[in-house]
Order: sequence, then structure tokens, then C-alpha cells
Amino acid sequence: MNPPEIGIAIVAPGGYAPDEAALARAIVRLQSQGATVHNYYDPAHKFQRFGGTEAGRLAQLTAAARDPDVQVVLALRGSYGISRILPEIDFQAMADSGKLFVGYSDFTAFHMGLMARTGRASFAGPMICDDFLRDEPEQFTLDQLWSCLLGPTHTVTGVAAGNPQVDVRGKLWGGNLAMLVHLLGTPYFPGIEGGILFLEDVNEHPYRVERMLLQLLHAGVIGRQQAVLLGDFSAYKLSPQDNGYDFDAMLAYVRERLPVPVLTGLEFGHIRRRVTLPFGGHARLSSNDTGFSLQVQDYPTLARASR
Repeated sequence: MNPPEIGIAIVAPGGYAPDEAALARAIVRLQSQGATVHNYYDPAHKFQRFGGTEAGRLAQLTAAARDPDVQVVLALRGSYGISRILPEIDFQAMADSGKLFVGYSDFTAFHMGLMARTGRASFAGPMICDDFLRDEPEQFTLDQLWSCLLGPTHTVTGVAAGNPQVDVRGKLWGGNLAMLVHLLGTPYFPGIEGGILFLEDVNEHPYRVERMLLQLLHAGVIGRQQAVLLGDFSAYKLSPQDNGYDFDAMLAYVRERLPVPVLTGLEFGHIRRRVTLPFGGHARLSSNDTGFSLQVQDYPTLARASR
């Protein structure tokens, strides 16, 4: 599936592109498929590990939101950086722009702030680095994005043994686990009741994942949800002193301790093959001991953004 004939803005509120030549190829690829690309990221203005100074990165977001020819705003990459500019982002202007904001990882902070301050939905989905600039992009990941943005509904399925049987409905929200915990107690943490919380992370040992889940539990967040849906947690290293404590052991423990169902099998996280999820859409999650189905509706789409 090719991207629709729309305006796509590239912004770098977090890190910069390590490979500028690959970035140029990604832009040409999008243009060749019918998209008009508005690139607000300038490699010459990168600063330390960021895609620009704080003022520069904020200016990229603001300019993309104001551009009348843009319908979709794609984050260049995650890494780190949005936390530094959260207080300066005019989230109401972002929401009023009608743009569809897309990203994951560090961009979770933007999703959280946008929902907390305005109630506006956004999209946990692919970014320019590395999803669009690979020599051989993962077509499933890109198809998921355009299918989701076109709407009006979006369905994601997963296969996993041992999931509890559930049939619940609620607002879909979540993202990178470390970023969610990082925002606890701030004005950028939405107070969602009866939601379906999806989570992922990378380079985090299972005990750290457990510790963050328990923090969300002790803060009262998890107890107010309908279910927790786990995506990919990878790239960690176990050691001999773990003595049998691995991800499966951690999962068994949290399933005993958390007051809501915990499901696995979501293809989302720091992996090539990844679904797109409307952060703030209304979802129905149904599962049995072999897998699950997640059906999402009532979220902004390209059809509405193009009006």
C-alpha cells in the first residue's frame, strides 16, 4: 500500500538522523509514491544528540502544525528530547491544527501530553528513522500506518499462548513504558479511566520492566484500566545471578499481582514489523488462550484531516 496523495511533514523533536544520505532517500521514496514532503528538519542545525536546539525543535513542531498543506506529521526518530520541550509545546494549537501526529518511543511523551492537555488522539506508529529509510522497508509496518490513518476503523490481531480470556472496551493508550513512568505525577499524564493500556520497551531487563509496572500499579494507574497489552520487550541481557528470573518469570509474577488481565503478543515496539495504534481511539479487546483481536474506532483519520 502506497501513502495517499497528502502532505507529510518531517519533524525532529527528539534525536537527529545519523545517516543523512539515507534520510534523503526516504524523502525521495515518499515523493515517488505520491506524497508531498515538507521537511522541517535541517541536519545542519542538529545540536549535541538532538535534532536541533530546544527552540529549534519546538519551531519544527509549530511550523508543521501551522502548514495548511500538511495532513500528517511524522517524527524523524525517537531517542530522547521531547521531555526538554514539553512545557513549551502549545498542545492546544497542535490539536486545533487537525494534523495526525505519528511516532513512538520518545514520541510517547507527545502522545501523552496531547491527550492530557486536549483529549486529542494521535498515532503510535512508524518514524522516518528507520522505518522509511531502510534499503528494504518492512512493508507490513508501512501498510499498517496508511491503513490505520485512512480508517474509519483499524483492527490488530496477535498470537500468543497463555493469554487470559477477556472481552473489554475502553480508550486505547500507552506506548513506551519508561516514558509513561517518567511522566507520572506531571501535567502530561492523562487520567484515563477504564482504558486499554499498551506497553513496550527496549534494553530494559525484566526486573526493570516489573519495577515500572509496579510503579504504575502503586500509583493507581493500572487498577483503573480494563487490561494491559504488552508489546515487544527485547535487547536486554540476562546474567547468572538472575537464577532463573527471566521475562516469563516476571510475566507470571505481574499476572498474579496486577488487578487487571495482562496479555502478550502485540507486534509493537522497537522491532521492524510493527502495528500502528490510534492513541485515544475507542477499542474493543477480545482474547482467548491463543491470541487476541483489537478493534479500534472513533479516532481522527485522513478523510477528516483533508477536509
